[in-house]
Amino acid sequence: MTAYDFIIIGGGSAGCVLAERLSASGKYQVCLLEAGPSDKHWSIHLPLGIIELMKNKTLNWQFNSEQECSQNDRSIFNPRGKVLGGSSSINAMLYVRGQKQDYDHWAELGNDQWSFDKVLPYFKNTEHQERGEDDFHGVNGELNVADSRSKIAIGDDFISAAHNAGYPLNDDFNGINQEGVGYYQVTQKNGKRCSAAEAFLTPNLNRPNLTVITDALVQKIIIENKQAKGVCFKRKGKTHHIFVNNEVLLSAGAFNSPQILMLSGIGDKTELAKHNIEVIHDLTGVGKNLQDHVDVMVVTHHKRTDVLAYRPKSSLWFIKQALQYFTKKRGLLTSTVAEAGGFIKSSAELKRPDLQLHFIPAAMDDHGRNNKMLLNYGVSLHTCILRPKSRGTVTLHSNNPSCHPKIHLNMLADEEDQKNIIRAVKVARTILAQSPLKENNGQEILPGEKIQTDEDILTFAKNKANTIYHPVGTCKMGNDGLAVVDQSLKVHGIENLRVVDASVMPTLISGNTNAPTIMIAAKIADDILAKYHA
Repeated sequence: MTAYDFIIIGGGSAGCVLAERLSASGKYQVCLLEAGPSDKHWSIHLPLGIIELMKNKTLNWQFNSEQECSQNDRSIFNPRGKVLGGSSSINAMLYVRGQKQDYDHWAELGNDQWSFDKVLPYFKNTEHQERGEDDFHGVNGELNVADSRSKIAIGDDFISAAHNAGYPLNDDFNGINQEGVGYYQVTQKNGKRCSAAEAFLTPNLNRPNLTVITDALVQKIIIENKQAKGVCFKRKGKTHHIFVNNEVLLSAGAFNSPQILMLSGIGDKTELAKHNIEVIHDLTGVGKNLQDHVDVMVVTHHKRTDVLAYRPKSSLWFIKQALQYFTKKRGLLTSTVAEAGGFIKSSAELKRPDLQLHFIPAAMDDHGRNNKMLLNYGVSLHTCILRPKSRGTVTLHSNNPSCHPKIHLNMLADEEDQKNIIRAVKVARTILAQSPLKENNGQEILPGEKIQTDEDILTFAKNKANTIYHPVGTCKMGNDGLAVVDQSLKVHGIENLRVVDASVMPTLISGNTNAPTIMIAAKIADDILAKYHA
């Protein structure tokens, strides 16, 4: 029998932070289980490798939702990291925290330890801000935050066009005010990806009290008398059982964390009964309250050739850019493909931004998996709704842990979300129609110039809108009927078990979710250490 003080399920953004913080004192034996492999693949560390990572079946879970009746019965692609570092090893590396009001809203919902003032110190102490320290940024943290080394010229055109459309400029979306357009900062160091694994885990793999087991697919959490006792996992065809002295920490993400709880007998008893799973604890909210940013793109032909395209002039430009990487660690190969963007109000009377922009120097469709689009010289503008009202679910296909979870995103089900997605398309078109972009724009590819009425735009959105990869909420914190954990992230009704990842967010924050997930883990690690040090 192998026993550890803490067992962490999931080596993603939260799991890597927990592993580092809990093992740092040397007092505790910590075991981290990750379903995927180690993070050695070239595409993880070379930022532009994100294009390859979208298609990589080894490093990416590549989940697909059920057919979504709110989106013309399409199945929506949901990439998630299946590798040390989790989705921080395959994401676009944008460092975004969201808005102050997001966290204050969590506090208003009864989670008073999660107000912005309470979480800001954890954003700061996990960050090494290359620009230096100030009221909003720290310089002593592990996660390196840098300015992009690939500010492609057409990104400047986009920022100027958005400014000409009436939106303010902003050079720090994580400062005193999020609103505006500009360049995102990125989780990179010296032109290479700085994932949660690279920042928190890899430098500490030689700690004698830290055990990391990759390719370990968790079958269930072992629970006796409403207490978490250990974890059962499968590796290379063999089943293993490990046991815990203090706590099991579930950090498998918004899709896998509720799945593992249900496989362990914790969840809605009706759902568990469907799959002949013994009910250990009837907890209705497991897998409910799924939220994600619904995103739509406007794509247009463009005359500039210094964009990503399968065309001769673009290929020559790409080669010159690649040489910059090998000589200076700069240029296109350091690109996240989405450096330029921002946070804007869809109407002037709003008090805070409700839309997020990501500008792409390429004609893009189907999450970048449609290679035919790259035969065009073109540009794309993602626009997503920051605080959608629609809610989905995560349930089970079967009681087999090897099966993917059953995902119903239910995006655009809410009428207000439908109205906002129509406005999002109109805003994107307005920006793309401004100088200096308009002088080089050709014909619109998506939605297409025939799509003009609100009804037609909504039909287009239902046919083409996707997630922009920020699922949260399926193990929400709180004390209401759908809450799965309390504000210390302890699972209601089960001792020695916490969920620590984006699934605990009661509502979606206004931006990318990687930095907030790292913050959540750092904050809870402090709580755990305080409890056991006492």
